[in-house]
Amino acid sequence: MASDIKRVAIIQSCYIPWRGFFDLIGQCNEYIILDSAQYVKRHWHNRNKIKTPKGAEWITIPVLTKSQYEQRIDEVEISESWADKHWRSIEHNYRKAEFFPNYGPKISDWLQAVGTMDRLTDVNEYLLRAVASELELKVDIRRDTEYDGRGIRSERLLSLCQATGATHYLSGPSAKVYLDEDLFRDAGIVVEWMQYGPYDSYAQQHGDFEPAVSVLDLLLNQGPRAKGLAQTA
Repeated sequence: MASDIKRVAIIQSCYIPWRGFFDLIGQCNEYIILDSAQYVKRHWHNRNKIKTPKGAEWITIPVLTKSQYEQRIDEVEISESWADKHWRSIEHNYRKAEFFPNYGPKISDWLQAVGTMDRLTDVNEYLLRAVASELELKVDIRRDTEYDGRGIRSERLLSLCQATGATHYLSGPSAKVYLDEDLFRDAGIVVEWMQYGPYDSYAQQHGDFEPAVSVLDLLLNQGPRAKGLAQTA
């Protein structure tokens, strides 16, 4: 990207998300983890999908949510041990994948490292950084709490962009329903909308191609080729 452009993305963390997430942040100079936002049940914060002989199935980190209806993502605590169970599911379903011998031990080490963490946000950040490193993304990853973000929704996003010195803000398309583009335009920041894909398909385990799974699927099936396949064609 041009040296006079600073492109920033601001997204809540997810548990080992799909390749489109890494495509988005890989187009940016800086990715801000928006985990001061409210936690949403049955979202991607604490779960994702892997391929199995029965189709795409969830693997979920158990978290404490009872009577905590407005807690922030960075306040969410993990309720019980989970990492060994997730590793067994990954190992069972991907042990015949071409690059399991290369990436299986790495993923096992990652899960062992996060398995003792108490907070969901710390787990997600560690794994996001690990995958971004494997994909050789040159994006600086920061937390929103490192900045003095103010306001709500568009105002808060704008204040975070201003704090980073952003010239461009790259957003996922779902934000079109609420983002105030005029607010950014008046502040001299260009709003860009991410278009996911088209992404090339690749050989997967267990039947027909399924794009909406964790990026672990891409790493285990494609290995070093994942670097190119995690980008828009």
